[in-house]
Amino acid sequence: MSQPTVVLDPTAGTTPSDRTRSPRPTSLVGVTVGLLDISKPRGDVFLDRVAERLGEQGATVLRYAKPTFTKPAPVDLRHEIATQCAAVIEALAD
Repeated sequence: MSQPTVVLDPTAGTTPSDRTRSPRPTSLVGVTVGLLDISKPRGDVFLDRVAERLGEQGATVLRYAKPTFTKPAPVDLRHEIATQCAAVIEALAD
């Protein structure tokens, strides 16, 4: 039996919360994946490579960027990503 995956949530919270992982697609062919650049230095470099690899696997890639890394993504940007993408990858780099 495999060990559970532990993911730490960096948001301000006093107690840990359990969350169920979303199901993963069996294939990326035809899947729209959003890449969210949080606007930290070199995050775009990482996402360029991720986009290349996803494209090789048949995914459609849409790129998004937060206006600043210091605040959460605006509601309208989160809504756009949620309605257009089946999955999202967020880049954090320095």
